[in-house]
Amino acid sequence: MRRPVALRLQAALGTLALAAATGVALAMPEAAAAAGGATGYATQNGGTTGGAGGQTVRATTGTAIHQALCGRADSATPITIEVEGTINHGNTSKVSGDSCSTAADKIELKQISNVTIVGVGGGAVFDQLGIHIRESSNIIIQNVTVRNVKKSGSPTSNGGDAIGMESDVRNVWVDHTTLEASGGESAGYDGLFDMKDNTQYVTLSYSVLRNSGRGGLIGSSESDRSNGYVTFHHNKYENIDSRTPLLRGGISHIYNNHYASLNESGINSRAGAKAKVDNNYFEDSKDVLGTFYTDQAGYWQVGGNIFDNVTWSEPGDDTNPAGPDPRSNTTVSIPYSYTLDDASCVPAVVAATAGANKGLKVSDGSCAPQNPDPTPDPTDPDPTDPTEPSPGPTDPPSGTNLSLGAGADGSSKASGTSYGNVRDGDPATYWSPAGTTGSVSVKWPSPTTVAKVHIREAAGSEGAIRSYRLVDHGTGRILATGSGAGPVGFPAVSLTKITLEITGASGTPRVAEFETYAG
Repeated sequence: MRRPVALRLQAALGTLALAAATGVALAMPEAAAAAGGATGYATQNGGTTGGAGGQTVRATTGTAIHQALCGRADSATPITIEVEGTINHGNTSKVSGDSCSTAADKIELKQISNVTIVGVGGGAVFDQLGIHIRESSNIIIQNVTVRNVKKSGSPTSNGGDAIGMESDVRNVWVDHTTLEASGGESAGYDGLFDMKDNTQYVTLSYSVLRNSGRGGLIGSSESDRSNGYVTFHHNKYENIDSRTPLLRGGISHIYNNHYASLNESGINSRAGAKAKVDNNYFEDSKDVLGTFYTDQAGYWQVGGNIFDNVTWSEPGDDTNPAGPDPRSNTTVSIPYSYTLDDASCVPAVVAATAGANKGLKVSDGSCAPQNPDPTPDPTDPDPTDPTEPSPGPTDPPSGTNLSLGAGADGSSKASGTSYGNVRDGDPATYWSPAGTTGSVSVKWPSPTTVAKVHIREAAGSEGAIRSYRLVDHGTGRILATGSGAGPVGFPAVSLTKITLEITGASGTPRVAEFETYAG
């Protein structure tokens, strides 16, 4: 009979308390900033490079992390923040600035992009303080420990999530982290790794998640199906009651993970979710894969997994375990390359590589730990990189401007301008962001086919836009990137909302018209 999570933790927590009381410090290797490159779905949609190419700063408090974010030229200026020491409520305060939106009770990565947070030196521990990612993109979190984040009791942080993502988040790579709690929901804790409200293109790799009631989820409810394209590989889930993870809608790729002591359920695919589950090792656990606690089915494709001392429930109205003989009930196509370790060696290779302060070691499919590859130089263009400027027409498109009469919205609107100015047909009016970056969208009440756009800058502001990308808001797919205003084309796509994201500018850009065309 298994004991409650809190009771099972007493021995481990006692050891940690003794070490702290005696001042014992474990030797932890220095970590290179964001060593290696992103893997899995974080490589898609333009890739995830974090703060590569930008300034590197050192922070030993949460306030210093916020100051580094707020001290950038704008919210998209690349930065790598090397963190050493313990970050907690006592040394974390709100910092204000045009390039940030922070809070005192969490590490707030809100409405920003191009940021790396990496633990260095003696290690980085976020103690009872969660990391919150909201309305942000291109974020890397590497080589850190986040522990004992509570949603009730005292102190509280980040809704109880160790790392939580919500509201239009894109391209996040979380790597070599240790995420842990000291019990379940009744003890005040929530999820270790949660994604909701349109979070896409995320990878969790070489991490340890342990001692919690909930591992994490994708989608906050059965109707929150806008999330997905998430990869979980070479992680250790240990002493978790459920949600390893819970999937609602979307697609996930789950491979080469080691699951031990999943006490109630494991991978819970429901509400139309699809999971490709390859070469994982499950042991001493219950109901490690299936649809649980709902009658809204999810799906899975399985292969190469090992089930060692796994027990299975009988099917019921809200219980559909994949076992005792797990078989695929869907197929999932994976768009990136990857190499599988054999499931038999997963416990050993994950033990040698996963978690913070493991030297960022990885596996190349040979079942032996390897040092990470050097970080690619972001100044060397990759001819296959979709973030390179897209070719487009040199002549203005012809036909009906679909933006006229459409709707519009955006972010970072400057005082005295209107979103609607970009689709009113009057080049004398314009929309302008509050700073050098921002986004503006054109939207329709029903799907509309678009294959070309023409970005027109207001008179006197020509050339201010240095870099931009066009995004299908519904899927997060990048349709085109470029520099400067003018016409650009891309393969025709049916959508209800297209967003112009200005990622770099000289001064404050002014967009007079955001024209859209079918061909």
